[in-house]
Amino acid sequence: MLQQPALSEQQARFNRQIAYWLLICATVIFGMILLGGITRLTNSGLSMVEWKPLVGVIPPLSLADWQEMFLKYQQYPEYQKTNFTMTLEEFKPIFMYEYLHRVLGRFIGVLFVFPFLFFLFTKRITPGLTPRLLVMLVLGGSQGLLGWYMVKSGLVDNPHVSQYRLTAHLGLAVFVYGFIIWTALDLLAPKQLQPNHLKRFSFTLSGLIFLMILSGGLVAGTRAGVPFPTWPLMGDSFIPPGLYSLQPIWLSAFEDMLTIQFNHRMLAYLIVCLVVTFAYKALKSDLQGPLRIAIYCFIGLLFLQVSLGISTLIFYIPVPVAAAHQVCAVALLSVSLFVSHSLAR
Repeated sequence: MLQQPALSEQQARFNRQIAYWLLICATVIFGMILLGGITRLTNSGLSMVEWKPLVGVIPPLSLADWQEMFLKYQQYPEYQKTNFTMTLEEFKPIFMYEYLHRVLGRFIGVLFVFPFLFFLFTKRITPGLTPRLLVMLVLGGSQGLLGWYMVKSGLVDNPHVSQYRLTAHLGLAVFVYGFIIWTALDLLAPKQLQPNHLKRFSFTLSGLIFLMILSGGLVAGTRAGVPFPTWPLMGDSFIPPGLYSLQPIWLSAFEDMLTIQFNHRMLAYLIVCLVVTFAYKALKSDLQGPLRIAIYCFIGLLFLQVSLGISTLIFYIPVPVAAAHQVCAVALLSVSLFVSHSLAR
């Protein structure tokens, strides 16, 4: 009878260890999403034309190594059609962005697998948690395969990756990140009585923010931010002519730059209105603990994200601002998940 509380306390300690490990993994994935955005913005993603998941960790070290990599790059359409004047010295930075992106992906795999095996073999994982961790492992491996599948789309005649594959790659990364955050919160967050009349509202916001990130992937994949670097108007009007002009009409939402950017803006306006409404209602409720602070963070990150989005447009997509816009969206999703999780408990 005296052992049960001790065992319970021990399992709580194990759960905290697993939660901290998951949060470390999520933090590195957050950095991976940032680096992926920079790789995309600097047009570096097609600089490595081979996929060697188990080797290739060592970068080019000698001049001969660099010349070999550059020669391989020269055999593909991006060099032949777009970068045919590029020198070896200009090639090195874009190669290193993609190289670091891939190495960080391998590091995340190591960071997840070995602690997972340790926790598993030392029986520190509660039975219901093991399947969730295995799903994370499978999704992480699938993310690597999807990344190469995306790159392959730009190694053919058209030296641009498919916006569908890019959006799927980004979406899976963010989904895995959110899944890890939610699981860590399950292990850490105490069960508290919170007003639950806003639970559906908060879950809806989390879903819309995730959809907004996918919309941003389509904008990046089609370069839809380039033709209309103005705000609040697109060109000369708020609702520009030519929307949904492709046939069939639904194709415009995925392949027409005008429609893609318009949809991205409209979704942003909708989220701003809904978050402000949600925050107003939430702050009027009897919130407890960190949840009230999270609501203020939610509002602050929302307006920071809007400012970064507008700045990305009007300053014609500067890399630091555009990269900050992407990771701020993930930070906004993180706070939204915390709020949703708190209300769900």
